[in-house]
Amino acid sequence: MAGHRFHPEKAEKLLDPKRKEIIAPERAIEILQIGTQDVIVDLGAGNGYFTVPMAKMTKEKVYAVDVQQEMLEFLKTHAEKEQVDNIEYILEDVSNTSLPSRLADKGLMSFVFHEVDDHDAVLAEIQRVMKPNGKFLIIEWEAVESEMGPPLHERIPSQQLLEYMKTKHHNVEFVSFHPTVYGILLTY
Repeated sequence: MAGHRFHPEKAEKLLDPKRKEIIAPERAIEILQIGTQDVIVDLGAGNGYFTVPMAKMTKEKVYAVDVQQEMLEFLKTHAEKEQVDNIEYILEDVSNTSLPSRLADKGLMSFVFHEVDDHDAVLAEIQRVMKPNGKFLIIEWEAVESEMGPPLHERIPSQQLLEYMKTKHHNVEFVSFHPTVYGILLTY
């Protein structure tokens, strides 16, 4: 299931307005029910396509974790342009962070799960950092051909990921964003 990492030199593509037609950050924010008092973690934050809009919704910290320094630098520039200053930038692997346990009320991992080698380790890390009753949304590309996204062979079919999640977590909900994008909402 694991694919290759996204190349930072393509980071600008991730802010393409066409992307909003497929998945608007506001929709993820609505699904997560982000409020002003929520501490948020974005695992694999990349350029901040979701991070910056989420940070605008809370007065608390947003922890942006990414394994690539170049992506975090791009995110910092994006946040500065948007005058967002409540993001903490963390250069670490999403499956093993230094974040405190039971830190986050809400969390997100967008278009990263298919790039990870050890899915069990990532889910254990998510569970560790989430507070009880917290919500975590995993967004992925459906296994269909599309203009955007990774090659077909790197995508995880929604039914396959949903079934896997149900074996690992007790409260799992499928979310359809677009024929090419889906989400799995985990409630702790």
